[in-house]
Amino acid sequence: MEFSQKDLNIQTLGKANFDSPLKLSTVDGDYLTNYVEDQERVLYNNSLCKLKEELAAGREPLTFEKAGPREKIFFDPARTRAGIVTCGGLCPGINDVIRGLVMQLYFWYGVKNIYGFRYGYLGMIKESGLQPMVLDPDVVSEIHEKGGTILGSSRGPQDVGLMVDRLMDFNINILFCIGGDGTLRGAKEITDEINKRGLAISVIGIPKTIDNDIGFIEKTFGFETAFTHAVSSIRTAHVEAKGYQNGVGLVKLMGRQSGYITANASIASQDVNFCLIPEMPFDLEGENGFYKHLMDRILRKNHAVVVVAEGVGDRLCALEERDVSGNRKFGDVGVMLRDGIAKYFKDRKVPVSLKYIDPSYIIRSSSAIPSDSIFCNQLAQNAVHAGMAGKTGMLVGIWNNCFTHVPIDIAIRNRKFIDPESMFWLNVLETTGQPRWMQNKPRTA
Repeated sequence: MEFSQKDLNIQTLGKANFDSPLKLSTVDGDYLTNYVEDQERVLYNNSLCKLKEELAAGREPLTFEKAGPREKIFFDPARTRAGIVTCGGLCPGINDVIRGLVMQLYFWYGVKNIYGFRYGYLGMIKESGLQPMVLDPDVVSEIHEKGGTILGSSRGPQDVGLMVDRLMDFNINILFCIGGDGTLRGAKEITDEINKRGLAISVIGIPKTIDNDIGFIEKTFGFETAFTHAVSSIRTAHVEAKGYQNGVGLVKLMGRQSGYITANASIASQDVNFCLIPEMPFDLEGENGFYKHLMDRILRKNHAVVVVAEGVGDRLCALEERDVSGNRKFGDVGVMLRDGIAKYFKDRKVPVSLKYIDPSYIIRSSSAIPSDSIFCNQLAQNAVHAGMAGKTGMLVGIWNNCFTHVPIDIAIRNRKFIDPESMFWLNVLETTGQPRWMQNKPRTA
């Protein structure tokens, strides 16, 4: 992954001339939080060895702009109008983020005109006939207790020119886009169109995906809730597997291209024997294939729990079709493995009791767990700070335990995957006890 400091720099709309209404501090020791200055940075690589290498070579280490409230802001709060849009699949915590944005804008910055565009980018097209929802603290007071999004969602692209026209119709100054990879691509197109027209409209992304696969972001909201609830399904599968002779509990979890939910849930549950993710290739058949290792486990222990990420279907049962967002469709890898395991055991005359569980929609429509709710609120607060300061074309993330500003462009160009050589994947192998390699061909350096 090749990139430079220039790729991490944040665009601003212009000079910030208004005093922040937050009335914070610029000195230590006065019991007030200090404003964050634009020159405050967060290291991309926090390894001391790597840092010394960069300095010895005369290079400045790569850094992110630190998120947080600025002393001077770009928009006059009394005249500011904000818009919020939620797109893509449902995810725990969306309502928490919406509430956090409204409360921060309304009470801390005094922004009273806040609009929620309904049903994703579709609602940002006048021709849809969908009118924005007027948002205030009363409207959002209890939404964090519910899953889903009060604004509704949709998938698929819309005409970017018409979307910017809609922003101008409502005199929107800041647009908050809550969504995953496709949503952020749309936010980048909106930013480009705004720049092309020379408009002073800030576009701030808040990364939403339970897959946790957005580049340069350590953790996305909803992810922790997702793998927490996934653990319950795994424990159910474990109980079912142990309850019968030669029992197999098979659980399919979400994760189109990255296996973070599957891997984290496997470690957290302590009950998984095989964790199958898109990043780690494996064969089904053959002496070193998955089926053979599963058979060995059953003959040895009489039960097994298998967890597979949906993205494994890209290799095993991919389709030619694409969805409205342009993603290639997969066949159902859970069903494919269910039938494949049953056939493999039947052909070898070994009885097996297999229970298949797919909790995907239950997980993504749930409300956020408390730790995720905290994270959602912090993301929302930092997104408002960035928007009011005139930052644009960026998303709020977290890196090295600090909230950061990340250009949307580089985030969508670099999807995040589990590194099979990482300590994290070793944690998975140590927890499950599965073979390090389940392919018949030898590993290559």
